[in-house]
Amino acid sequence: TLQHYNVPDGAGLSLVPKQSSIYNFSILSDKNEKSHKYETLNISKYTSSSPTFSRAGSPLNNDMHENGLRYWHLVKHHDSDMQKEGERVNKLVSEIYLTRLLATKGTLQKFVDDLFETIFSTAHRGSALPLAIKYMFDFLDDQAQLHGITDPEVVHTWKSNSLPLRFWVNLIKNPNFVFDIHKSNIVDSCLSVVAQTFMDSCSTSDHRLGKDSPSSKLLYAKDIPEYRKWVDRYYRDIRDMSPISDQDMNAMLAEESRLHTTEFNTNCALHELYTYAV
Repeated sequence: TLQHYNVPDGAGLSLVPKQSSIYNFSILSDKNEKSHKYETLNISKYTSSSPTFSRAGSPLNNDMHENGLRYWHLVKHHDSDMQKEGERVNKLVSEIYLTRLLATKGTLQKFVDDLFETIFSTAHRGSALPLAIKYMFDFLDDQAQLHGITDPEVVHTWKSNSLPLRFWVNLIKNPNFVFDIHKSNIVDSCLSVVAQTFMDSCSTSDHRLGKDSPSSKLLYAKDIPEYRKWVDRYYRDIRDMSPISDQDMNAMLAEESRLHTTEFNTNCALHELYTYAV
Protein backbone atom coordinates (compact mmCIF):
# COMPACT_ATOMS: atom_id res chain seq x y z
CA THR A 1 0.00 0.00 0.00
CA LEU A 2 1.02 3.64 -0.15
CA GLN A 3 1.84 3.45 3.54
CA HIS A 4 4.45 0.76 2.89
CA TYR A 5 6.15 3.05 0.38
CA ASN A 6 5.94 5.90 2.90
CA VAL A 7 4.17 8.15 0.38
CA PRO A 8 2.82 11.18 2.29
CA ASP A 9 -0.37 13.15 1.74
CA GLY A 10 -0.07 15.67 -1.08
CA ALA A 11 2.32 13.59 -3.17
CA GLY A 12 1.42 13.65 -6.86
CA LEU A 13 1.24 10.73 -9.25
CA SER A 14 1.96 11.42 -12.93
CA LEU A 15 1.76 9.25 -16.02
CA VAL A 16 4.28 10.53 -18.57
CA PRO A 17 4.99 9.60 -22.20
CA LYS A 18 7.91 7.20 -22.60
CA GLN A 19 11.14 8.84 -23.63
CA SER A 20 12.91 6.42 -25.97
CA SER A 21 16.29 8.00 -25.20
CA ILE A 22 15.98 6.89 -21.57
CA TYR A 23 15.08 3.33 -22.47
CA ASN A 24 18.14 2.13 -24.25
CA PHE A 25 17.51 -1.54 -23.60
CA SER A 26 18.44 -4.19 -26.11
CA ILE A 27 15.34 -6.26 -25.34
CA LEU A 28 13.01 -3.50 -26.54
CA SER A 29 12.09 -3.92 -30.18
CA ASP A 30 10.59 -1.20 -32.36
CA LYS A 31 7.31 -3.06 -32.14
CA ASN A 32 7.31 -2.91 -28.37
CA GLU A 33 8.16 0.79 -28.38
CA LYS A 34 5.20 1.54 -30.65
CA SER A 35 2.74 -0.58 -28.67
CA HIS A 36 3.55 0.83 -25.22
CA LYS A 37 3.34 4.60 -25.32
CA TYR A 38 2.80 5.07 -21.58
CA GLU A 39 4.71 2.78 -19.29
CA THR A 40 6.34 4.75 -16.50
CA LEU A 41 5.25 5.78 -13.07
CA ASN A 42 6.90 8.39 -10.95
CA ILE A 43 6.07 10.51 -7.97
CA SER A 44 6.78 14.22 -7.88
CA LYS A 45 8.55 14.98 -4.66
CA TYR A 46 6.65 17.69 -2.88
CA THR A 47 8.63 17.00 0.27
CA SER A 48 12.25 16.01 0.47
CA SER A 49 11.47 13.13 2.81
CA SER A 50 9.09 11.27 0.49
CA PRO A 51 10.64 8.45 -1.52
CA THR A 52 9.59 7.64 -5.06
CA PHE A 53 6.58 5.42 -5.63
CA SER A 54 8.42 2.41 -6.97
CA ARG A 55 9.85 -0.89 -5.88
CA ALA A 56 13.32 0.46 -6.52
CA GLY A 57 14.44 -0.71 -3.11
CA SER A 58 14.34 -4.29 -4.36
CA PRO A 59 17.80 -5.65 -5.25
CA LEU A 60 16.24 -7.39 -8.27
CA ASN A 61 15.36 -4.14 -10.05
CA ASN A 62 17.62 -2.40 -12.52
CA ASP A 63 15.92 0.99 -12.48
CA MET A 64 17.10 3.93 -14.56
CA HIS A 65 17.96 7.10 -12.70
CA GLU A 66 17.75 10.47 -14.42
CA ASN A 67 17.14 13.89 -12.92
CA GLY A 68 16.49 12.25 -9.56
CA LEU A 69 13.50 10.28 -10.92
CA ARG A 70 13.14 6.53 -10.88
CA TYR A 71 11.25 4.81 -13.66
CA TRP A 72 9.32 1.58 -13.30
CA HIS A 73 7.76 -0.51 -16.04
CA LEU A 74 4.03 -1.21 -15.69
CA VAL A 75 4.40 -4.08 -18.16
CA LYS A 76 7.27 -6.52 -18.12
CA HIS A 77 8.64 -7.00 -21.63
CA HIS A 78 9.03 -10.43 -23.16
CA ASP A 79 10.40 -11.19 -26.53
CA SER A 80 9.69 -14.54 -28.16
CA ASP A 81 13.12 -16.03 -27.46
CA MET A 82 12.88 -15.21 -23.75
CA GLN A 83 9.40 -16.77 -23.58
CA LYS A 84 10.60 -19.97 -25.22
CA GLU A 85 13.52 -20.13 -22.81
CA GLY A 86 11.13 -19.66 -19.88
CA GLU A 87 8.88 -22.46 -21.12
CA ARG A 88 11.89 -24.76 -21.45
CA VAL A 89 13.02 -23.98 -17.90
CA ASN A 90 9.50 -24.54 -16.53
CA LYS A 91 9.28 -27.90 -18.30
CA LEU A 92 12.68 -28.85 -16.88
CA VAL A 93 11.57 -27.91 -13.36
CA SER A 94 8.34 -29.94 -13.68
CA GLU A 95 10.33 -32.99 -14.83
CA ILE A 96 12.68 -32.65 -11.86
CA TYR A 97 9.74 -32.50 -9.46
CA LEU A 98 8.02 -35.46 -11.13
CA THR A 99 10.41 -37.88 -9.40
CA ARG A 100 9.49 -36.33 -6.05
CA LEU A 101 5.81 -36.59 -6.91
CA LEU A 102 6.23 -40.28 -7.69
CA ALA A 103 8.05 -40.83 -4.39
CA THR A 104 5.27 -39.06 -2.49
CA LYS A 105 2.64 -41.03 -4.39
CA GLY A 106 4.40 -44.27 -3.40
CA THR A 107 4.28 -43.23 0.25
CA LEU A 108 0.57 -42.43 0.11
CA GLN A 109 -0.43 -45.33 -2.17
CA LYS A 110 -1.55 -47.68 0.62
CA PHE A 111 -3.76 -45.00 2.19
CA VAL A 112 -5.41 -44.15 -1.14
CA ASP A 113 -5.96 -47.86 -1.86
CA ASP A 114 -7.48 -48.39 1.60
CA LEU A 115 -9.79 -45.39 1.14
CA PHE A 116 -11.05 -46.52 -2.27
CA GLU A 117 -11.42 -50.13 -1.13
CA THR A 118 -13.43 -49.05 1.92
CA ILE A 119 -15.75 -46.84 -0.13
CA PHE A 120 -16.27 -49.43 -2.86
CA SER A 121 -17.00 -52.42 -0.61
CA THR A 122 -20.46 -53.67 0.30
CA ALA A 123 -19.16 -55.04 3.61
CA HIS A 124 -15.89 -53.81 5.05
CA ARG A 125 -14.46 -54.56 8.50
CA GLY A 126 -17.83 -55.47 9.93
CA SER A 127 -19.72 -52.46 8.55
CA ALA A 128 -22.74 -53.46 6.47
CA LEU A 129 -23.86 -51.50 3.44
CA PRO A 130 -26.41 -48.81 4.41
CA LEU A 131 -29.91 -49.81 3.31
CA ALA A 132 -30.46 -46.43 1.66
CA ILE A 133 -27.71 -47.11 -0.91
CA LYS A 134 -29.20 -50.47 -1.93
CA TYR A 135 -32.69 -48.96 -2.06
CA MET A 136 -31.54 -46.01 -4.20
CA PHE A 137 -29.46 -48.11 -6.62
CA ASP A 138 -32.38 -50.54 -7.08
CA PHE A 139 -34.62 -47.55 -7.81
CA LEU A 140 -32.19 -46.39 -10.54
CA ASP A 141 -32.10 -49.91 -12.03
CA ASP A 142 -35.91 -50.00 -12.04
CA GLN A 143 -36.11 -46.58 -13.71
CA ALA A 144 -33.75 -47.72 -16.47
CA GLN A 145 -35.89 -50.80 -17.05
CA LEU A 146 -39.09 -48.74 -16.94
CA HIS A 147 -37.83 -46.33 -19.60
CA GLY A 148 -36.21 -48.96 -21.79
CA ILE A 149 -32.62 -47.82 -21.18
CA THR A 150 -30.38 -50.77 -21.96
CA ASP A 151 -26.99 -49.00 -22.08
CA PRO A 152 -25.21 -50.10 -18.88
CA GLU A 153 -23.01 -46.99 -18.97
CA VAL A 154 -26.06 -44.78 -18.42
CA VAL A 155 -27.06 -46.55 -15.21
CA HIS A 156 -23.40 -46.65 -14.11
CA THR A 157 -23.23 -42.86 -14.56
CA TRP A 158 -26.48 -42.35 -12.61
CA LYS A 159 -25.10 -44.31 -9.68
CA SER A 160 -21.74 -42.54 -9.83
CA ASN A 161 -23.40 -39.13 -9.86
CA SER A 162 -25.77 -39.97 -7.02
CA LEU A 163 -23.27 -41.29 -4.46
CA PRO A 164 -19.51 -41.25 -5.22
CA LEU A 165 -19.38 -37.95 -7.12
CA ARG A 166 -22.04 -36.14 -5.11
CA PHE A 167 -21.10 -37.34 -1.63
CA TRP A 168 -17.66 -38.94 -1.39
CA VAL A 169 -15.72 -36.49 -3.57
CA ASN A 170 -16.99 -33.67 -1.38
CA LEU A 171 -15.63 -35.36 1.74
CA ILE A 172 -12.32 -36.33 0.11
CA LYS A 173 -11.67 -32.74 -0.95
CA ASN A 174 -13.02 -31.21 2.27
CA PRO A 175 -12.10 -33.33 5.32
CA ASN A 176 -12.80 -30.22 7.42
CA PHE A 177 -16.51 -30.90 6.78
CA VAL A 178 -16.20 -33.95 9.03
CA PHE A 179 -13.14 -33.38 11.19
CA ASP A 180 -12.13 -30.36 13.24
CA ILE A 181 -8.92 -29.75 11.29
CA HIS A 182 -7.27 -27.00 9.29
CA LYS A 183 -6.76 -27.79 5.60
CA SER A 184 -3.58 -26.13 4.31
CA ASN A 185 -3.05 -25.25 0.65
CA ILE A 186 -0.56 -28.11 0.22
CA VAL A 187 -3.00 -30.64 1.68
CA ASP A 188 -5.78 -29.18 -0.48
CA SER A 189 -3.67 -29.71 -3.62
CA CYS A 190 -2.88 -33.31 -2.65
CA LEU A 191 -6.52 -34.09 -1.88
CA SER A 192 -7.56 -32.60 -5.22
CA VAL A 193 -5.33 -35.14 -6.99
CA VAL A 194 -6.90 -37.98 -4.97
CA ALA A 195 -10.39 -36.64 -5.71
CA GLN A 196 -9.59 -36.38 -9.43
CA THR A 197 -8.37 -39.98 -9.41
CA PHE A 198 -11.58 -40.99 -7.62
CA MET A 199 -13.70 -39.25 -10.27
CA ASP A 200 -11.72 -40.84 -13.11
CA SER A 201 -12.26 -44.24 -11.47
CA CYS A 202 -16.03 -43.74 -11.61
CA SER A 203 -15.95 -42.55 -15.22
CA THR A 204 -16.75 -44.91 -18.08
CA SER A 205 -14.87 -42.96 -20.75
CA ASP A 206 -11.19 -43.47 -21.43
CA HIS A 207 -8.97 -40.42 -21.07
CA ARG A 208 -6.19 -40.20 -23.62
CA LEU A 209 -3.04 -39.12 -21.84
CA GLY A 210 0.03 -37.64 -23.49
CA LYS A 211 3.21 -35.81 -22.59
CA ASP A 212 1.24 -32.59 -22.13
CA SER A 213 -1.33 -34.10 -19.75
CA PRO A 214 -1.28 -32.72 -16.19
CA SER A 215 0.97 -34.62 -13.80
CA SER A 216 -2.00 -35.12 -11.43
CA LYS A 217 -3.60 -37.40 -14.03
CA LEU A 218 -0.37 -39.10 -15.08
CA LEU A 219 0.45 -40.08 -11.47
CA TYR A 220 -2.44 -42.54 -11.16
CA ALA A 221 -2.86 -43.46 -14.83
CA LYS A 222 -1.77 -47.08 -14.25
CA ASP A 223 -3.93 -47.49 -11.12
CA ILE A 224 -7.23 -46.22 -12.54
CA PRO A 225 -8.07 -49.40 -14.55
CA GLU A 226 -7.83 -51.41 -11.32
CA TYR A 227 -9.93 -48.88 -9.42
CA ARG A 228 -12.57 -49.03 -12.16
CA LYS A 229 -12.83 -52.78 -11.63
CA TRP A 230 -13.53 -52.07 -7.95
CA VAL A 231 -16.31 -49.63 -8.88
CA ASP A 232 -17.89 -52.10 -11.33
CA ARG A 233 -17.69 -54.89 -8.75
CA TYR A 234 -19.24 -52.62 -6.10
CA TYR A 235 -22.24 -51.75 -8.29
CA ARG A 236 -22.59 -55.41 -9.33
CA ASP A 237 -22.46 -56.67 -5.72
CA ILE A 238 -25.15 -54.21 -4.68
CA ARG A 239 -27.34 -55.23 -7.60
CA ASP A 240 -27.00 -58.91 -6.61
CA MET A 241 -28.04 -58.30 -2.99
CA SER A 242 -31.57 -59.12 -1.86
CA PRO A 243 -33.97 -56.24 -2.56
CA ILE A 244 -35.19 -54.10 0.32
CA SER A 245 -38.94 -53.75 0.85
CA ASP A 246 -40.63 -50.40 1.42
CA GLN A 247 -41.53 -51.57 4.92
CA ASP A 248 -37.88 -52.22 5.80
CA MET A 249 -36.88 -48.87 4.39
CA ASN A 250 -39.59 -47.05 6.31
CA ALA A 251 -38.61 -48.88 9.50
CA MET A 252 -34.98 -47.85 9.00
CA LEU A 253 -35.97 -44.21 8.48
CA ALA A 254 -38.22 -44.30 11.56
CA GLU A 255 -35.36 -45.72 13.64
CA GLU A 256 -32.99 -43.08 12.28
CA SER A 257 -35.48 -40.36 13.22
CA ARG A 258 -35.83 -41.81 16.73
CA LEU A 259 -32.05 -41.80 17.24
CA HIS A 260 -31.87 -38.08 16.50
CA THR A 261 -35.10 -36.97 18.17
CA THR A 262 -33.33 -34.80 20.75
CA GLU A 263 -30.99 -33.14 18.24
CA PHE A 264 -33.54 -31.06 16.33
CA ASN A 265 -36.19 -28.50 17.19
CA THR A 266 -39.21 -29.89 15.35
CA ASN A 267 -41.34 -26.82 16.11
CA CYS A 268 -38.75 -24.63 14.41
CA ALA A 269 -38.69 -26.95 11.38
CA LEU A 270 -42.50 -26.92 11.19
CA HIS A 271 -42.51 -23.13 11.39
CA GLU A 272 -40.06 -22.94 8.47
CA LEU A 273 -42.26 -25.32 6.43
CA TYR A 274 -45.35 -23.27 7.35
CA THR A 275 -43.62 -20.02 6.28
CA TYR A 276 -42.60 -21.63 2.98
CA ALA A 277 -46.15 -22.93 2.38
CA VAL A 278 -47.66 -19.50 3.06
